[in-house]
Amino acid sequence: MKMKYNLLALSVVTAGLSFTCHANESFDLQSMIAAAKKEDPIIVYAPTGKIVQQAKDFTAKYGIEAVGIKAKAPHIIEIISREAQADNVKADVALIEDAPATQVQLLKKGYVTSWVPDDMKQDISQDNQNPLTVVLAPNVWAYNTAQYSTCPITNIWQLTEPKWRHKIAMQDPLIKPLYVDTFNQMASHYDDQMAKAYQALYGKALKTDEGSATAEFVKRLAQNGPLLTKSDGDAAQAIGAPDVKDSFVGLISTAKFRENKNGMKLGICHDMKPFIGSLYPSPGVITTKTNSPNASKLFIHYLMTAEGIKLQGIDGKMSSNQKVALPAEEASGIQQYRTQLMTFKTSSLNSDWQQRQDWMDLWSLNYQR
Repeated sequence: MKMKYNLLALSVVTAGLSFTCHANESFDLQSMIAAAKKEDPIIVYAPTGKIVQQAKDFTAKYGIEAVGIKAKAPHIIEIISREAQADNVKADVALIEDAPATQVQLLKKGYVTSWVPDDMKQDISQDNQNPLTVVLAPNVWAYNTAQYSTCPITNIWQLTEPKWRHKIAMQDPLIKPLYVDTFNQMASHYDDQMAKAYQALYGKALKTDEGSATAEFVKRLAQNGPLLTKSDGDAAQAIGAPDVKDSFVGLISTAKFRENKNGMKLGICHDMKPFIGSLYPSPGVITTKTNSPNASKLFIHYLMTAEGIKLQGIDGKMSSNQKVALPAEEASGIQQYRTQLMTFKTSSLNSDWQQRQDWMDLWSLNYQR
C-alpha cells in the first residue's frame, strides 16, 4: 500500500523498517522490479542537479516514483544522520561526493548500507565495492590550448618551480576535501611514484625532512602561491579563457571542458608524470531504515548502467562499472586517458578522514600569496 507522498514538501511517511544489503544476494531484476512497485516512492540525494532528471527517467522506465534532490555532501550527511537519529527516515538513496565522511559518519554508524548488484560485481574493481562507488569524478591538470600546442607541464614537480609561482589555479584545499584526500591517497599508496617522478625530472633523489615525498610536494606547491578559487568555474576561467593574458595551468573537474564549445580553451595535461589527476569516488548508499529497500536497490542498479549514468557521464564522470564507457558527447576526451589518472583506494578511507586536518595544516603553514 502506498503511503502519502507530498512532492512539494518532499516528505515520505516511513514505517521505519530495517533491512541489510548483502553483496552475495542472488540477483533477479524482474523480481526486484515487481517488489519495488509495491513500495513507497523514493527520495534520492546527489551533488549534481542531473539527479533530478535521472530520477524522472527512472520513474518513466520502471513506473516507480523517484524524486531527485541536489545537495552538497555535508548537507546530505546531516540530513541522513538526523533522520536516522530521530527514527524518521525519509531519504532512501544518496550519492555522496565525500567517501571518507560517508564511511566514518554514515556507514560505520549503521545509518546507511552499501549494496553491490550481483550481476555487475565482476565488472567493478574491488577498490570500488566497499563501499560501492557509483561514479568516479576526474579532476585533471589542465592548460590553455590557445597559448600552448601541448601542456607545458610534463611532470608534477614542475608545478613547484619558480616559473609557475602564482601561475597555478585550483580550488582552495581548505574548502575542497577532495584535494586533501588526494594528498593522503598519494602519500599512502603512490609515494614511491612521487619520489620516482622527482628523480626522473631532476636526475637525483629527493631529500626532504617531511614524512613523505608527497608531503614535500604539497609543501612546495603551497609555497609557490597558487591562485586559490572558491569554485571550479573560477579556476577554469583563469586557465582557459580565450583572452587570458597570464599563462596559467591548474586543477579542475572535467565538467568544465563543456565550456570549450562556448570559446574556452581547455586541454588535458595528458602523459604528465606520475599521473594527470585523480578519480574521486562518490559512494552510492541506501538508508538502513528505508521503507523501500527494493526500489532503492533498483535505483542503484539503474545508476550502474550506461542508460542510468549517462547524464553525469556527459560531464566526464565515470561509472565504476567497467563495461560502461563515457558518452560520445563528453567534452574533455578523458576516456582515452583513464589509465593515467590516480585511482582512490577505499581501503584507506579511515586514514583519509583522520589525516585531513594534518594535510590542511601542512598546506596552511606553507601557503604563500
